[in-house]
Amino acid sequence: MSFAWVRKLFSTKSRRSFPEEGDSGPVARELKAQKTMVPRRPRFLPASYKEGKSLGLRPISSSTKDWPLLWDTGYAEVINAQKSVTNEDQAVCCHINIRTTRLQMDIEEASKVNPEKCVTACYWALFDGHGGPVAATLAAQYLHFCIKQKLEEIMEGIDGPHPPMHLTARRLYKSDPEFVKEKGISQEHVVIGALESAFQECDEMIGQEMTLGSQADGCTSLVAFCLQRKLYIANAGDSRALLIQKQSLLQLSTEFTPELERKRIQHLAFIYPTLLAGEFTRFEFPRRLKRDELGQKVLYRDYYMDGWGYKTVDEADLRYPLIHGQGRTTRLLGTLAVSRGLGDHHLKVFESDVAVKPFLSCIPEVKVLDLSAMDFLEDDVLIMATDGLWDVLCNEEVARITRSFLNDNRVDPSRFSELAARLVHLARGSFSEQQWILDNNSPASYDDISVFVIPLLRHRGHDT
Repeated sequence: MSFAWVRKLFSTKSRRSFPEEGDSGPVARELKAQKTMVPRRPRFLPASYKEGKSLGLRPISSSTKDWPLLWDTGYAEVINAQKSVTNEDQAVCCHINIRTTRLQMDIEEASKVNPEKCVTACYWALFDGHGGPVAATLAAQYLHFCIKQKLEEIMEGIDGPHPPMHLTARRLYKSDPEFVKEKGISQEHVVIGALESAFQECDEMIGQEMTLGSQADGCTSLVAFCLQRKLYIANAGDSRALLIQKQSLLQLSTEFTPELERKRIQHLAFIYPTLLAGEFTRFEFPRRLKRDELGQKVLYRDYYMDGWGYKTVDEADLRYPLIHGQGRTTRLLGTLAVSRGLGDHHLKVFESDVAVKPFLSCIPEVKVLDLSAMDFLEDDVLIMATDGLWDVLCNEEVARITRSFLNDNRVDPSRFSELAARLVHLARGSFSEQQWILDNNSPASYDDISVFVIPLLRHRGHDT
């Protein structure tokens, strides 16, 4: 998808034109000024919801029966404790109507839906912003359009268990289907490729938008996407998706941190050492080295190593490490705690000209759950949440709370929204003596917290 395509789509919806590069007229100046956008809360939250502005005021907002979400999904959120002026998280829950035939049409015709030529997918997404709210807001606006467009390009190829070699009716070689089978390429692999391409396209679009507004923030992205009774979990960042059933729980996402992706990041610095600008060392050491250790042999690790070795310390080893810290304190270039996400195109290391973006990946890890092969019960749910929840609650605690709450609230029609609010409340804690604390008096989450609770049994009534 080109950026021009999305410009035309949104201008068709709004009857306004985006400025072209180089435009300097009054319309261009007005629209470019709007690039410093004011983030809005998800459209399905109550219109009366106001974000708290003081340290001790963090109201929880949740979805209501007045705006029911897909599959009776529950949602709740709370703003951070004055880490930023606004809530930098964004959430989306919607249907995506995907055309099953590729037609050449103008952009107004493309925005119309013909039910006979469409399949309907279900889409949930959480975007956790860092450094500002703009990237998350743009991702919430654009990513599902990118996914729709990428899937429409390949829908003719996923009718059967194995996609055709050529996306045309013509088969050039009789042996092509056998080659596809030998490679193990299935229908879901093509959908995964479309999701990966959509994230890539969305990241490029965000970069172009943020260049116009001179913004440098970014966001993580966690998506659940249901198409043809398969649930795809696509994650780029440190939010988490957790499947909770009566007797089991299964984490369906990986949190991508500099520590986890050390090898990839170090290898990139090995191939392109100029990215470090002589200010960082790619080697990992147990701690920051000091000048009196020059000439000594110390433990170190490079991109090709799972284990540790010894090297003689030279002057370059005294530079700040490319990846430094332990656990939650680990930072990439001393700046970011995540290694995947969208945006950050103009992010530089503090008081430096070293760019962070080359070391980040916008490509998600995608995991697939075949819903038709699973026997779900009424209380089986998928929990999607930003890291503000997981910073203080582990998988087992969330599973225990979820099972207990749903078992005690079997007839409440709003129980999934109330469960989402309950999880947010427990992670936010209560305000006492100028600090937020949990029930056990340990520190609560000071971050933005956003939670989806998706009841999986409901998919039977919403088959796509």
